[in-house]
Amino acid sequence: MWPSVPERLDRLRLAATVLALAGAASLSGCGGQPSPSIAAIAAPAPPPAAVRAPASAETLELGRKVYNFRCYFCHGYSGDARTLAATYLSPKPRDFTATPPAALPREAMLAAVRDGRSATAMKGFIGIITPAEMEAVTDFVRHEFMEQRAPNTRYHTAENGWPDHERNRIAFPFARGEIAIDTPWERLDGEQQRGKRLFLSACITCHDHGRVNEAGAVWESRAISYPRDAYCTSCHQDTPRSAPQGAAHPQRPATHTFSAADGSVPVRSPKHDDTTRVADAYLVHDQRPALRNPTALESRGENLFQKNCAFCHAADGTSKGWIGSFLQPHPRNLTSNEEMRGMTRERLARSIADGLPGTSMPAWKQVLEQPDIEALVAYIARAFHPVEGAGGS
Repeated sequence: MWPSVPERLDRLRLAATVLALAGAASLSGCGGQPSPSIAAIAAPAPPPAAVRAPASAETLELGRKVYNFRCYFCHGYSGDARTLAATYLSPKPRDFTATPPAALPREAMLAAVRDGRSATAMKGFIGIITPAEMEAVTDFVRHEFMEQRAPNTRYHTAENGWPDHERNRIAFPFARGEIAIDTPWERLDGEQQRGKRLFLSACITCHDHGRVNEAGAVWESRAISYPRDAYCTSCHQDTPRSAPQGAAHPQRPATHTFSAADGSVPVRSPKHDDTTRVADAYLVHDQRPALRNPTALESRGENLFQKNCAFCHAADGTSKGWIGSFLQPHPRNLTSNEEMRGMTRERLARSIADGLPGTSMPAWKQVLEQPDIEALVAYIARAFHPVEGAGGS
């Protein structure tokens, strides 16, 4: 049965409309752009992408723990990258507080945590933390620093060994760079002078890149408040380190509150409780082993090791010193039968020269000559653990 005239007219109009759309689609392809199909034109618009649900409180807390253990060294406890480590890095670590969330997609951040970023100090954490921890720390950084601009966790807390840190507030302007460290004493008022003395006797070890007017010579590298030898120079400023009683010199108690209640810096302090000394657990590992009749090669290696390697591996090779205990993964314990199993002269020399990927062990081949590396191998084999194929000469 033939359709009625009105029905035929409606069908003709529909056909004309479809042909017109097809022609427009064909013409739009002339400019080199792919033309959409009629089906695509007729199809309804796709629904908007699902909005990611906010991270749970548990996830954010897990991310905080991961960040505070692994990320704050470079990115800072408050995510602003104002740390001592950051001053040595180029390019600088990212300041998350100055990064809007829209400018740095979550997936890009997750990829950086997972795989690292080439040409930067940002390393990948595959094999170090779990995928769930990667997701958690990414969500934490976005929420805490990029969205909320929150301070995260203060470092100088009683839990971290800094009870009543506000007592040291007279030194804060020097730590924050508000007053240059090399400001002449005569230009400082009484409180500022006390603050500078406190800063120079205790704070400068970690805040050694405070602001100066004239850069001058590099600061002395010997640590002051970092307890490599646990001397309490801040409390016993009248006792020279070279004094005969140096070995028996009272050591610092388990506190980093150096000033008195009124903000003054004591010249002497009450007798310390020997049961509460800081760094006793680390101090023992600062003692290098005594070698009897070392060869010239071993002596050369000892000098190189103690000046360059002991910072992480400890003077006794156990890696249980102050720094080695915090590094993840821990540096190799050179005295351990388990960790030195199968070690050969060639393997050890290669590790020193090329470093170990995925660890804090850097490559030394641009710093040490081959004879230096051979001397280190000879010393390690003599002082800490036998190494197959190594021998002094």
